[in-house]
Amino acid sequence: MLRVQQLSVNGRRDVLLPATSLQVRRGELLLVSGSRQDQRTALALALSGRLKPSGGHFAWDGAEWNGSTRIKTLRQASAVVDSPRVNEPEQHLSVRDLVTEDLALVPRRYRGSLVGKPWLKVNRFEDIAGLWTEQLPPARRIGLLTALALANPHTDLLVVDSPDRHGDPEDWLPRLEELAHDAGRPLAVVATVMRVPDGWTGPAAAIGNAGSAAGGDPPLDLLPASTTPELEDAL
Repeated sequence: MLRVQQLSVNGRRDVLLPATSLQVRRGELLLVSGSRQDQRTALALALSGRLKPSGGHFAWDGAEWNGSTRIKTLRQASAVVDSPRVNEPEQHLSVRDLVTEDLALVPRRYRGSLVGKPWLKVNRFEDIAGLWTEQLPPARRIGLLTALALANPHTDLLVVDSPDRHGDPEDWLPRLEELAHDAGRPLAVVATVMRVPDGWTGPAAAIGNAGSAAGGDPPLDLLPASTTPELEDAL
C-alpha cells in the first residue's frame, strides 16, 4: 500500500503542490482531482519518486520515510505514465519507434525478451505500429502507454498523469480499472484528473486536502535531473 501524509512541493516562486494526503492499496484505483495541470504533474512525479518533496511522510509496502530522505525504493517500484512535458510521447513519433525507445529503458536483465516487433504483436498493437502517436484514439493511447509502463516486471505502482486531457472517462477509466483489478498482477493505480467523473464510487482524493504546504522557497529538486526543464516550464 502507498500512503502519503502532508505531501508538499515548493516551487521557485510558489507552492507547486499544496499539502496532500492519500492512500491506495494494491488492487485499487485512486482518482486524485486538481484543477491545475502543474499541480497534477507535481503530484504524479512525487508519488512515483521522480520529484523530491519539500515535506511530508511516505509509506510504501511497509517501508516508511520522511519526504526529505531517500525515495529510491518508491522510484524503482513505480512508473509514471504520460506526464505532460516530462514523458508524454512526442507527437511526431511513430508507435513503433516509441515502443523501441521505451523498451530500451527497461532494466537490462529483462531486456533480452523485449524486442519491439514481437512486443507489438504479443500485446496486440501491430495495427497501430505505423501511426504517429498523435493519431492514436484516446483508448488505444492509454492502453499502449500503460502496457509499456508494465513491461518492467518490478512495476507495482502505476501513476497516470491527467488521462482525461485526451478523452472522456469511457476512454481511459475502464483500462485503469482493469489494471487495478487484475488478479494476476495486483497493482496500486493512481490517476490525477481535472475532476472525478460523475458516477465514480471508488476511492478519490483532492490535491491540497491536507491544508496549506509549509512556506519557504527552496530550489526544486527533481529526480532525475533531466525532467527539470519541462516541469519548470509549467511553474
